[in-house]
Formats: sequence, C-alpha cells, structure tokens
Amino acid sequence: MESTYFKRFRMDTDLSAARCVRPLLPGYRFVAWNDSLLDVHARTKHRSFRAEIDARVFPCLGNLEGCRRLMREIQGKPGFLPEATWLVAWGHAPEDLQWCATIQGIVDKSCGGSIQNVGVVPEHRGRGLGTCLIDQALAGFQRHGLRRASLEVTADNWRAVRLYQRIGFHRTKTVYKVVDAPLQELVVPEACLPSSSFAAIS
Repeated sequence: MESTYFKRFRMDTDLSAARCVRPLLPGYRFVAWNDSLLDVHARTKHRSFRAEIDARVFPCLGNLEGCRRLMREIQGKPGFLPEATWLVAWGHAPEDLQWCATIQGIVDKSCGGSIQNVGVVPEHRGRGLGTCLIDQALAGFQRHGLRRASLEVTADNWRAVRLYQRIGFHRTKTVYKVVDAPLQELVVPEACLPSSSFAAIS
C-alpha cells in the first residue's frame, strides 16, 4: 500500500451582512429538503462526484451505496439543517424531470454553518447552479441565526476554489487527507466525507 496526501483548504465566510440568492436560469427550480428525498440527494451526489478527484479523496463518493450511507450520516447529525439542504431540478412533468444538483448543510460544534457537499451533475454544469445552491444554503444558515459558514475543498480542484473565493469565502487553514491505496490506482482520479467537497461546477 502507498499513502497519498491530498491538500485541502478550509474556507470561511462572514454571514453578518445581508445576502441575496441569485436566481436560477429558466427551467430550473430549487427543491427543499424532506426525508423522502434522501435517496435523490444520494443519487445526484454520486452522479456529480463519481469521476472527480474527491471520489479518490473520499472513496464513498465513488459508489452509490457509499453516497447513500453518507447522506444517512449527514441527516443523522445533531446539527443537520434542512434549511441549508437543497436540490436543483429541471422540468416538472415526470417524464422530463432531471435532478441536477445537490447541497447539504449542518450546524457545526462551534455553532457555525458547515457546507457538506456541493455537486452538479456533468450535463448541467456551466449554468451557475452551484453558485445559486451555495447562495441558498448560506441564506438558510442566516435564517437560522448563524454568523459564519465554512467548508473544505481539495486544493487541486482549482475551479471550486476560485468559485468559493468569488462568493466571498477566504482560506483560513490547510489540512491534508491521507489516502491509502495501491499506487497504480492513484493515477486515475475517481470519490466517506466528514466535511465538504465540491464537484467541478460553475
């Protein structure tokens, strides 16, 4: 076994100022959390992350059962916050409905908001869905009375880092995630997740 170290940034943002939620493009809509949507979040998460570097950093993201387990763990956390947990859907008729993006939020032990995952499925990237989802989650944290929010992102996911910076997150800490795997398997970036991740979106 060879160990590989992945650099990750902790990023924070201040929630004391008023924020607006940017509107989704026509045809898309936000879908609020309810327990019946747990599997939809898991499937959308899997489709978003399975071919991304975070599926290597956190192997549960690389398979559907792992994503289901992760969603159950997030929902079961004492600080799970439905107001910061959303899906984006496209279409209304059952035959047209597509689940496009997902985000989850919790209140952490220091009483701040913590974004757990942001994922957009590949065929719906480049349409601002990730930005709108983050806005929606941050608004949920604010409605809950929280004054700050944080996330972690893999440093090599530079598109995610730049997007978070544009939204107002600032890097506050660098951490390293150790992954033990055969060396030959580490060449291909395929992705359980204790903090946050971000599937190459814009």
